[in-house]
Amino acid sequence: MYVMLDSLRGRGIAALASAIVVLATIAPPVRAQDADLSAIGAEVTRRHDETVKRLQEWIAQPAIAAEDRGFPVGAEYMAQLARDAGFQQVSIVKTDGKPGVFATLDAGAPKTVGLYFMYDVKQFDPAEWSSPPLEAKLVDKPGLGKVMIGRGSVNQKGPEAAFLAALHAIRGAGRKPPVNLVLVAEGEEEIGSPHIGQIVHRPEVQAALGKTVGVFMPAAMQGIDGVVTVNLGSKGVVELELVASGEKWGRGPGKDIHSSLKAMVDSPAWRLVKALDTLVSDDGNTIAIDGYPKPRPLSDAERAMIAAASKRRSETQTKQQLGVQHWIDDLPWQQANERLESQPTVNIEGLVGGYTGVGGKTILPHRAVAKLDLRLVPDMTKDAAVAALKAHLAKRGFGDIEVNVSGGYDPTSTSADAPLIQAQVATLKKAGIDPLLWPRNAGSYPGYVFTGEPLKLASGHFGLGHGSGAHGPDEYYLIESANPQVQGIDGAVMSFVEYLYELSK
Repeated sequence: MYVMLDSLRGRGIAALASAIVVLATIAPPVRAQDADLSAIGAEVTRRHDETVKRLQEWIAQPAIAAEDRGFPVGAEYMAQLARDAGFQQVSIVKTDGKPGVFATLDAGAPKTVGLYFMYDVKQFDPAEWSSPPLEAKLVDKPGLGKVMIGRGSVNQKGPEAAFLAALHAIRGAGRKPPVNLVLVAEGEEEIGSPHIGQIVHRPEVQAALGKTVGVFMPAAMQGIDGVVTVNLGSKGVVELELVASGEKWGRGPGKDIHSSLKAMVDSPAWRLVKALDTLVSDDGNTIAIDGYPKPRPLSDAERAMIAAASKRRSETQTKQQLGVQHWIDDLPWQQANERLESQPTVNIEGLVGGYTGVGGKTILPHRAVAKLDLRLVPDMTKDAAVAALKAHLAKRGFGDIEVNVSGGYDPTSTSADAPLIQAQVATLKKAGIDPLLWPRNAGSYPGYVFTGEPLKLASGHFGLGHGSGAHGPDEYYLIESANPQVQGIDGAVMSFVEYLYELSK
């Protein structure tokens, strides 16, 4: 059935469904899977407006853990979405933080697949957006097509809504999913998943996941050029704040005072700046924390993946998308990608202290905060990184600076030979796509709870479709594609259907 897909990509799911029917008439007998995909494809097209509306309504219900906004409604909404999609057993799981959702769908199939969802989103400032971030407006984007602009549209509600739409289409076509499903959803991914273990390691959840072939997270894996990357892992992350204050230091003011007094009073803000400066090299690009865990060097296989991907990915296009003119040390494209994949980072997300409003305000602030994230690669752990940071500050005379960790987790790795990954590659190749294997996503997700002890499962991301702007203003997800190489939401929905059938083999 896939011999015609190269010419059909981008022409819509109706064309795909029609082609399957044509092939069925000229090449009987029809395999049951072909008939299923034909019927399901037609149902995906029929339900397009319903799928778009479901995503818009979900975006209008934000759950933002950092602001304690949208709870417990966010979990209840996620649970109802699961029930509507056909999960028979759905429960809200309490944690010491925001609640999670655990759901199972028994299709009577021989194989079971795990799903990881996040129902929370990042904060936003509406003033930075071209359209309100919770209205999920459909907007024409030149060169791409019709996109939905909204917080969470691509990270991660759009791809997750597309997966749920796949289940609706399967049921609407009178079929059963070809695999059983176990769903774990959390509401704290955007603050470092501090309580994901309290969901996954509950006895009933862990037992259900233990029966799976692996766990995947729905994603929009196509670049604007249509290239698809299969990630074999993700970096770990630690989110934390460093706080310098006159109270803890015992020097400087215990409250904001007039800046003229700086001539005789110490400054907690300058103390924080001096402490930050000890964490990295002079150019800010190499970690200088004493005793910091060492990253595992790239293997020959990983270098080969990066070399192959660097030849197919456009450096110019990437720089344009990021608004970047130079890579660190003016590295060539391939070496810059090797650094991206191999190096841990200490990043300043934000600096907060004193007066930040319009104009000036001559004060000496009593408190200053640096918001940091630490990215981790294999052979590094969250606990070891935090311990080294605390010891480093104490050794350098900054023991009074508070280290407040809000969340984080270890990196993940999955073998390219894992059935979960091989099914991704097979699904993409049948769709006429030659995917790139990539050692690990430079971003992070809490896959360590699946790949680590005691489950030791394969874990990854999958899904056609495209989106961009995660964590920033005007985040978008592609709904109707103008580019034949990139799928809109219906194509993304169908990619999940085809992946589930491939996993069932």
